Amino acid sequence: MGGQVWLGLDIGTRRIGVAKSDGLGITAQPYDVVHRQNKKHDLQTIARMAEKEQASGFVVGLPIRTDGSKGPETDYVEQFAAKLGEHTQLPIKWVDERFTTVIAERALKEQGLKAPQRRHRVDQVAAALILQTFLDRRQMT
Repeated sequence: MGGQVWLGLDIGTRRIGVAKSDGLGITAQPYDVVHRQNKKHDLQTIARMAEKEQASGFVVGLPIRTDGSKGPETDYVEQFAAKLGEHTQLPIKWVDERFTTVIAERALKEQGLKAPQRRHRVDQVAAALILQTFLDRRQMT
């Protein structure tokens, strides 16, 4: 299943972390951060990234609570992703994003980045973790 670039998204209310896979669909790297303005701007910005990278689709982190239940943030992400799918006509794949931000924060801290630097990168790194989970699962099937 090579030859496909995927964009991973960590959708938050203030920022959307974006990651990109390599052309073979094996590895994920942090790519960018979209600072939220309004739905139209956010959708257009991500759509432009997808077009530029010739993305095959999006892998979106689904914010499931630690007990496995869905909350209002889950609905928010699902609604935004549905609009993105309609806007771009690209498929949306889902990955449970529990603990990705915590893991990303810890990894950046271990790299010696100070809090302001981490804040700028954590969403991208969380998106890369989400995307890598998806890519790894595809390799196993």
